[in-house]
Amino acid sequence: MLKKNLIIALAAMLAAFAPAAQAGNITAKGSDTLVILAQKWAEVYMAKTPGTAIQVTGGGTGTGFAALQNKTTDLCNASRKIKSKEIEACVKAFSKRPTEYKVCLDGLSIYVNAKNPVKELTVLQLEEIFTGKIKNWKEVGGNDEPIALVSRENSSGTYEFFKENVLKGKDFASSAQTMPGTAAVLQSVAKEPKAIGYGGAAYGEGAKHLSIKADASSPAVEPTEENVVKGTYPIWRYLYIYVNPNLDKGEVAAYLTWIRSDEGQKVVKDIGYFPLPKNLRSN
Repeated sequence: MLKKNLIIALAAMLAAFAPAAQAGNITAKGSDTLVILAQKWAEVYMAKTPGTAIQVTGGGTGTGFAALQNKTTDLCNASRKIKSKEIEACVKAFSKRPTEYKVCLDGLSIYVNAKNPVKELTVLQLEEIFTGKIKNWKEVGGNDEPIALVSRENSSGTYEFFKENVLKGKDFASSAQTMPGTAAVLQSVAKEPKAIGYGGAAYGEGAKHLSIKADASSPAVEPTEENVVKGTYPIWRYLYIYVNPNLDKGEVAAYLTWIRSDEGQKVVKDIGYFPLPKNLRSN
């Protein structure tokens, strides 16, 4: 009996000094649009949760989904919804559909050089510019000079969202220069007066964003928080995190809950994206 009591006491002592059950390592991979926000989330969360290590890498949404399927990441950061083929691959890999979390809102912004006199475009004009039908800025009220297209690589969720929602599924013009991340798109636009590119609302240093019209008879709308939340800005979207449901527990679940809390959503606003409406934070 004494021996049993000693064992119980020793176990209690070890439990008292053991790391918290939720402490651990979390990996997040995927969207370059989300990477600066994901890195800030990780930085703030690790500072308030000693013992937790969070590693964040980009590479594009497609890369994140591939890592999720291969079980080499806990979280997939995504700037578009998961595709049916990606769902099938995940079900094959871990027998369940990934759990989807909306984590914030984004007004996909259209960027031009600060010297460009153009201030607004319609969605149709954007389609015709990026598919190569409109080739000169003078066709949309700008200077008489050729338009230089700057795009993302095809593994990017932003590329796919733009292609589906702005180009209506049409191919980008072959002249479009592809960049590995949104920051590279903005750097290129900032240096080239004839350039136009697109990217998340949190980017934009060195360039200017255009107001966008849903059609020729609609008002031009800026990608502000109010306009995105109300849905009046024509090119808005959710940004997501996907997780293997088998891992959606312990520290991973605690981290995802914190991301969608008031504190986590304050980080969203600090970075330049738009907080998720409170009625969407629990689903």
